[in-house]
Amino acid sequence: MLAKVNSCTLVGLEGVPVQVEVNIYTQAQLPSFVVVGLPDASVRESTERVRAALVNSRLTFPRGRLTVNLAPADLRKEGPMFDLPIAVGLLAASGQVAPDALEGSLFVGEASLDGAVRHVNGVLSVALAAKAAGLHTVYVPQADAAEAALIPDLTVIPVESLARLATHLRGYHPIPSFQHTLDIDDHLRHPAYTVDFAEIKGQEHAKRALEVAAAGGHNVLMSGPPGVGKTLLARALPSILPPLTLEEALEITRIYSVANQLPPDTPLVQHRPFRAPHHTISYAGLIGGGRNPRPGEITLAHRGVLFLDELPEFGGHMLEMLRQPLEDRTVTLSRASGSVTFPASFMLVAAMNPCPCGYYGDPVRQCTCTPGQIQRYQKRLSGPLLDRMDIYIDVPAVPYEKLADEGRGEPSARIRDRVMAARERQRHRFRDNPRCVTNADMGPGEVREFCTLDETGRALMVTAVKQMHLSARAYHRVLKLARTIADLEGAAHIAVHHLAEALQYRQRQAAA
Repeated sequence: MLAKVNSCTLVGLEGVPVQVEVNIYTQAQLPSFVVVGLPDASVRESTERVRAALVNSRLTFPRGRLTVNLAPADLRKEGPMFDLPIAVGLLAASGQVAPDALEGSLFVGEASLDGAVRHVNGVLSVALAAKAAGLHTVYVPQADAAEAALIPDLTVIPVESLARLATHLRGYHPIPSFQHTLDIDDHLRHPAYTVDFAEIKGQEHAKRALEVAAAGGHNVLMSGPPGVGKTLLARALPSILPPLTLEEALEITRIYSVANQLPPDTPLVQHRPFRAPHHTISYAGLIGGGRNPRPGEITLAHRGVLFLDELPEFGGHMLEMLRQPLEDRTVTLSRASGSVTFPASFMLVAAMNPCPCGYYGDPVRQCTCTPGQIQRYQKRLSGPLLDRMDIYIDVPAVPYEKLADEGRGEPSARIRDRVMAARERQRHRFRDNPRCVTNADMGPGEVREFCTLDETGRALMVTAVKQMHLSARAYHRVLKLARTIADLEGAAHIAVHHLAEALQYRQRQAAA
């Protein structure tokens, strides 16, 4: 007796259809239960979970030689999501449910020993794969139904237990399909922010620089003594970024679902990610990895902000690994079994002290570091990495008068309106170029087309390249930054004062 059940596995962020073939040979003298088709340890262990779940659900566990094949056999399978399709396949092969009830459906879920069906990772990717394969119904754990229902034109059946599913498949007590009550547009338009720019005292220059960075998706490096507000400024940055579009929200939710980072009762990510890993993080934790690669922090920060505090404390090799994602907006992890590419389009915001004690160049407190210590500390950051930063900000200490001032600064909502207006100009500019979302994404061709200069601007750049020793990459980054400043002003062309402000950000860091 043979039954076939549609299921799915994850390869990177993609859901790959898998057919679970269950065969029962009743004439065997010795009973056995074997799973084949390149299963990992967690899939092989499903034999015992499924056996106990069926028995404790008062369903009949078939006797004989039970063989489960996960096709295609050359694709490695991992995770407990095959428990549910294996159990359903056993029920169908033993005649406890009709095979016709499984047509056009896909099953994923982990079975507990008492027959309950538990949460699994990557349900959004599974739902997308089901729709792409032409299937109309997905059976998922009850806890994951809201996530799967984000995909339109797909019937989602929330499964609470194997016993309840069996009665549904037999046609006795159908399980109602899941219906969304979430107002997606309202949630995306009004996300909650933890820090508002109005609460930050002083630091007007830094706020302006972060506004420019947010408008064009540029990378930022802040330098200053301890306790001046670098971390607070970074944490306030998401509050001035444009709200997520539905497409971006689904893209981020898919990443977080695969990485098992989706908060409970939150089927859809509602705000741009802000990731702040500690400098002790491992390579796989930052970049991604594992035998079956999983997303790292740079992918979890996709469409948001990756904040690296105390930048020189991160390992030099790890920081160098950021160079390729910063340029390509993706990260590719190669293993013996193949390569996986994850999206990594993020704003890099980093903070550092100017020296080990933190007070080099401070007008009030004296630096206690030797010149050699300062030089070694600053050399932890390579030139190629620093060349990929668009904006350098010196963040000084805030005077007492500003700290004690009871007034509030400009709120994030007002700044966000200007940023959104600039982003809208960029969206119109790149409407025929899906590779570019912001000015920071422009390549040499787009820079040549959209960052043209007049005679005065070209003369200024000639002087800047000579005096500041700008590389070709730095030259292009200055032009892209000037284009963003012009967008904030609503200007059609880059003027000299736009270039002057863009050069000021690089020049300040060079002098620090």
